[in-house]
This record gives sequence, C-alpha cells and structure tokens, in this order.
Amino acid sequence: MYRESVSIVGKHNGFRTMVLAVLVAVISVDQVVKWWAWRHVSTARINYGGNAFVGSTVSRWYANPASGALLDLLDFGLLTVAVAVLLHRRRPAIVRLTGTLMIGGWTSNLVDRLGMHYWTAPGSVRGAVDFIPLGNLCYNVADLFIVCGTGLFLLAACVWTTSKSTATGSRTPAIRHRFRVRGRMSAIAAACLIGVVGFGAVDYGGVTVPSTPVSAAGHW
Repeated sequence: MYRESVSIVGKHNGFRTMVLAVLVAVISVDQVVKWWAWRHVSTARINYGGNAFVGSTVSRWYANPASGALLDLLDFGLLTVAVAVLLHRRRPAIVRLTGTLMIGGWTSNLVDRLGMHYWTAPGSVRGAVDFIPLGNLCYNVADLFIVCGTGLFLLAACVWTTSKSTATGSRTPAIRHRFRVRGRMSAIAAACLIGVVGFGAVDYGGVTVPSTPVSAAGHW
C-alpha cells in the first residue's frame, strides 16, 4: 500500500512538472517569435483593444489605460486558477497537456499586456503582437495554441469523461448519464469562460505598426 501511494504521488508530481514545462515552453516560443516578428515582418501589428467576442463596450474598456489594466489583472487571476486546477486535480496526461497548451496561449497574450510588450515591441502601446494575416485580422503563435489546444482539450475531456463513466459499470444508466453530461458541460463551460477572458487579452480592437522600418527580407 505504501509503495503504491508513493508511486501515485510520484506520478502526480511528474504531471505537475509536465504542465509547468509545457506552459513555460509555449510562452517562451510565442514571445521569441513576437520579438522577431515586430522587427522583421511587415504585417506585424499591436492589438490593444477588445474584440468581437466581448463586444464594443468591453473592447473600449480593454483599450482604456485604467480599465484595461484592471481587466488584465482579472484575466490573470482567472488564468492562475486554471493553472492551479491543472496542477492539483488528477486528470489524464492528454487532458492536462491540451489544457496547458490553450492556457499557455492565453497566458502569453496576457503577458504582453502586463508588460512584456516593452521587450517584444519597444515603444508600442500595451497589447499583443499579431503578424499572421488571415482575412482582415492578424494572429500570432499564441492564437494557434489557443485554437488547437481548445479543440483538442474539449475532445480529450469528452473522451475521458465518457470512458470514466463507462468504467463504472455497476452504476445505473441514469447516474452514468448524469456524470457524463456534467463532465462534458463542465469542460465546455470552463473552456468558454477562459476563452472569453483569453480572447479579451488578444486585443483585436485597434492596431499599431512598428516604428522602425522592417527589413526587406522580412516582407510577407
């Protein structure tokens, strides 16, 4: 029993290390690419307002220096709670990994607003550096982690909750169904909640451009 408990604790600590390592990797990669894009990509822009997901009123709040800072702090608190859940709740590795990818993307965009833009885009307004054009909007590497991570997280969470309820075969069908529905709804609600917060930090409302000329080799 003792050895089994030690094994479980060791495995859980290993998952925690994985979550932190992936989180640091996502943020580091995104920030380095943003630094490079601001100096070498002609499509680089700063998104400092809100977006269509939160509406024009909330977008103005994000663009305002005072209310935007308060919203950034609120976003930071919510993302901190999300990371704590991944670190302390026992979930399958695939659920933790995909959840960390999407939270890492949101966190990196929020880090821009919390001051990292002074390093990635010196002289710019507070916001995230976007440089990948898609239609009338621009995106960044963090956005790719958000989109891909969220989709994979929802899929992994649904599969996990379904397999978990199936394993408890002694339960009545009604109880199994209730747990399955609750698991799926909780995963979707959590993703949507963090999604609104995260997309608010992505800032699609307004844009600025690099103050220094972009090298010819970096034109897209």
